[in-house]
Amino acid sequence: MCDSDRSKAGAGWRGWMDLPEPRPCQPAGDWLDLTWPLSPTVPRIASFPPPRIERIASIPDRPLNITELQMVVHTGTHVDSPRHFYNDGPAFQDIPLARLMGQGVVWRMEVPLYGMIEPADLERMRPALEPGDMLALDTGVAERVGTPDYDRHASLSVAAAQWLVERKVKLVAVDTPTPDIAIDKRPEGFIWPVHRVLLADGVLIAEQVTNLRPLAGKRAEFMFFPLNIADCDGAPARVLARALAD
Repeated sequence: MCDSDRSKAGAGWRGWMDLPEPRPCQPAGDWLDLTWPLSPTVPRIASFPPPRIERIASIPDRPLNITELQMVVHTGTHVDSPRHFYNDGPAFQDIPLARLMGQGVVWRMEVPLYGMIEPADLERMRPALEPGDMLALDTGVAERVGTPDYDRHASLSVAAAQWLVERKVKLVAVDTPTPDIAIDKRPEGFIWPVHRVLLADGVLIAEQVTNLRPLAGKRAEFMFFPLNIADCDGAPARVLARALAD
């Protein structure tokens, strides 16, 4: 499916999966910020330029402060819409808010650099996923930001992405720049198969989240707030989460 001519042409959006109503939950902690502060040094894919943040009016020379921002939308902590790989898929103005918030789990994955996360690795993690959950993966690479190892991150296999779709996960958040394999390991003709598998069925992707360690091994409540950029394939986001009682 992921390497079909139809997918390459930008078609292949399969629609939102039907998901169950979330079960009642009780918070067990304060909200945590899972967002990298946006600055010229924010983590990003190495081939993307850093954000340009410029003060174009300043007190006292002017009566107010005004800042201009220019950036690639897939920089820092952000969310990918299905439009990222499917022209017939929804952009941000068409994503239901219920797809951007809800319950889920945080898993700490002990994966080596360039490691591949397979279905068996996900199957043994606890707490177990429930249909409609969000999943946040902490591979530890956030601790390597600013070093060459950050670009040698682990990734999901295509089979692992399919496993997540089958379990009706509604959003996958990773601390890596991408859930696909690292740039320097990509073969000629690479087509981002993990993105394609997830986004085709409406499993949203959040990349470069941070500060997951306090929530590792717990159920959590998440809120993802991507900017509502019309017809856009990605958007910078503020991401919050808090632990839930068992």
